[in-house]
Amino acid sequence: MSNRSGIVIHCACMCLFLDNHVITFKEEGVWNYSTMLIREDLGLLVLGAREAIYALDINDISVAKSKVPWKVTEEKQKECTSKGKHPDIDCRNYVRMLHQMNDSLMYVCGTNAFSPTCDYITYGDGRLKLEGKQEDGRGKCPFDPFQRSSSVMVDQDLYSATSLNFLGSEPVILRTSPFPLRTLFKSSWLNEPNFVYMDVVPESEDNPEGDDDNPEGDDDKVYMFFSENAVEYDFYNKLVVSRVARVCKGDMGGQRTLQRKWTSFLKIRLDCSVPEPSLPYIIQDVFHVRHKKWRKSVFYAVFTSQSSTDLSSAVCAYNVTDISEVFSRGKFKTEVTVEMSDVKWVMYNGELPVPRPGACINNAAKSAGIMRSLDLPDKTLQFIRDHPLMDDAVRPITGKPLLLKRELAFNMNHLCGEMGYTDFVKLIYITTLIGNIVCFVQLYAGSASGVVQMPVSSCSRYFSCVDCVLARDPYCAWDTTVQQCSRVATSPQNAKSNLIQSLKDGDATRCPTTGINQLFSDAILKEWFTQK
Repeated sequence: MSNRSGIVIHCACMCLFLDNHVITFKEEGVWNYSTMLIREDLGLLVLGAREAIYALDINDISVAKSKVPWKVTEEKQKECTSKGKHPDIDCRNYVRMLHQMNDSLMYVCGTNAFSPTCDYITYGDGRLKLEGKQEDGRGKCPFDPFQRSSSVMVDQDLYSATSLNFLGSEPVILRTSPFPLRTLFKSSWLNEPNFVYMDVVPESEDNPEGDDDNPEGDDDKVYMFFSENAVEYDFYNKLVVSRVARVCKGDMGGQRTLQRKWTSFLKIRLDCSVPEPSLPYIIQDVFHVRHKKWRKSVFYAVFTSQSSTDLSSAVCAYNVTDISEVFSRGKFKTEVTVEMSDVKWVMYNGELPVPRPGACINNAAKSAGIMRSLDLPDKTLQFIRDHPLMDDAVRPITGKPLLLKRELAFNMNHLCGEMGYTDFVKLIYITTLIGNIVCFVQLYAGSASGVVQMPVSSCSRYFSCVDCVLARDPYCAWDTTVQQCSRVATSPQNAKSNLIQSLKDGDATRCPTTGINQLFSDAILKEWFTQK
């Protein structure tokens, strides 16, 4: 589908399993291959499963270079079972988080029989090694192996969104270092959330073109996406809405108010409305398409209907600029008490404290002598403590979904994507499977029973220029130098003039034709343009 950001191409992963080039990996007795980390520098796909971590060859995942068992102790399993959990389903160690810390070190967390635990992994001499430096995983990794969570490593500091307790009733968004911070246990902050995705937007970094993309001297932001029960709507039942929240990387908490709590936590509703009236669609997964200029970055999100009778799914795209604008200039919501002691959330029309509540420490704050969040006045902190919700919602780029599928639920998650060969092409891969996917030159999809690897392009299947161009495969172009359909990324940048590709129109008239190929191409082109 086309929009002002360019062409967006989606492909459901279930279609790709028909390809001849699919490679699989699974091991007898091992399940839940759900956590993946690509280490291109090591040539590895690091894979977390139930009670095992693997290092697979990135080019052929059927080759397991190393395996590390990570089992629960008998004592932990008995303790878990005594609390009413199933010994073989719940009381195991499910690897739920894998992050690279530096060139030699990775960080891993597992559920560990409802007693979350983290450790460090190294890879050397062809072997994975658990360092045995176990850390408490509460607040980093979920207790429940089937509860959604999200995390991101930013400059070796872990940001995570999960639950802090065994029952899963204390949701938290946490940073573990250098200044440990978390959200408040208030329903106005988090109300039975289902965490989906988290990533950093590096606003403070200079872009390669040398433009001043951050004149305010603002801080980097960590964005988190989730769904939760709405507090702002009157409804006969719990109404779930989708949110995006953000915190500032430099947040250090407050001096008196909001000690060791976020002073920059704000959240807004994400709108992904379909044409006809319906309950809000619920966010399932997100992918961040980064741009060298952070203001041009885009978040793509998959939504599904919350109605039990509607299996529809949608994809909406959101500019980081639009999200940032609501956070930095939008109105707040506030609680008011009405008849029968009921509480309603309405737009706040009063005067805001200075500095603006929830704002990062920027040049304006520093010029006023506020050098860090610890210097913020109590009035600002008290306001943000009681008013974390913005009044405005963020609308998608086009004002509507980029993609809407009826009677097809993009089940659970997941979404990944990347920029294409030309500036106006973005590629999105959506899975209808329960599992996880990671994008690279290959596409890796994990599920409960195994992992599959498939190429994102199959240019060799197109034997003629016309076939290659009409396929409109963003990864493929006809190379006139070697007279074959070639993967674009493998062609030298200075040889683009030798490539024939037409993603927008599928125009193959530039293809060279001779003899029998001329007749063949003319027939195909006539059929193509007749259909158009």
